Amino acid sequence: MIYTVTFNPALDYVMNLKQLQYKDINRTESEQLYYGGKGINVSVILSRLKVDNIALGFLAGFSGKKIEEMLNAENIKNDFVYLKKGYTRINVKIKADEDYDINAQGPDIELDELNTLFDKFEKLKSGDFLVLAGSIPNSLPDDIYEEILAKLQNKGINFAVDATGDLLLNVLKYKPFLIKPNHHELGDVFGVEVKTEKEIAYYAKKLQEMGARNVLVSRSKDGATLVDEFGEVHSMGNVPGKVLNPVGCGDSMVAGFVAGYSKTHDYKYALKLGSACGNATAFCPGLAGILDINLWICQHILPPYLLLYSSYLNCNRVNCVLSFICLVRCHKTGCPAGESHDHCVIVLFNTF
Repeated sequence: MIYTVTFNPALDYVMNLKQLQYKDINRTESEQLYYGGKGINVSVILSRLKVDNIALGFLAGFSGKKIEEMLNAENIKNDFVYLKKGYTRINVKIKADEDYDINAQGPDIELDELNTLFDKFEKLKSGDFLVLAGSIPNSLPDDIYEEILAKLQNKGINFAVDATGDLLLNVLKYKPFLIKPNHHELGDVFGVEVKTEKEIAYYAKKLQEMGARNVLVSRSKDGATLVDEFGEVHSMGNVPGKVLNPVGCGDSMVAGFVAGYSKTHDYKYALKLGSACGNATAFCPGLAGILDINLWICQHILPPYLLLYSSYLNCNRVNCVLSFICLVRCHKTGCPAGESHDHCVIVLFNTF
């Protein structure tokens, strides 16, 4: 089982308007409401990949109930601790001629409520995964990640930690299964600027010397580099395109990597699936759906075949991917599921 932890979830209220008027009443053209929080994002992508997982953390008030309602609507398993006071934070995102973000602080978490979360960790068994991602609320101690790993270190649990600075460095002694800094964060740890794949591999191995088993470094437009626990260096480039949404790309990569490894115990495959999930979210307005992810899996796993097949059909790349899936899965150019191709793409994760 895979568990994720989000200490400070949020509802993101996005308001779209042409131009923000500072001395007048502003009226939106449209609004959207999204759930947020790095651990929740990981759970969402895992669920869309049909990988069993449970989202843990804290919720409070009516806004917390709304997040739970939205997750339940997508059949995303969750077991949050409800706080006695306050509200899960609501962040306001204004999309106009310029973008403005107003992020709330979030509710206070009391000691007995934290202990209730720790009690839920007792369910974890050897071989399970625990994903810790995101910042720590002001009401919790700065060493909370370290405390969690210390309590669970002898249970054979695979910890995946997506954090920065001291929050990351302090957990390395507990030998986490995976850490995922980006290339800037990796450089900040050692006070250097890393640019090349060789430099990334060099400093990633230094983090391994400090305790990390696998170091996955996201490199923005340049893809990702993994130094696995056997010292092998794997790299994956990005497919070019117009980025619509950088938020959640790293969380999607972590989800894909953990999903891929839990399925195959193959680090090369895990990196491919992680990269596909990260790419898919980057080119979506929100977190990637299963169709988006499967299309990007094709981009990462079968590019030579797709390029050849696309050229043969003289079609665009997306139609090429769908047609190729139909040929692989159905052995014919038509799809029994109809034009949606759901029959084909839903099984792609389990095929390649």
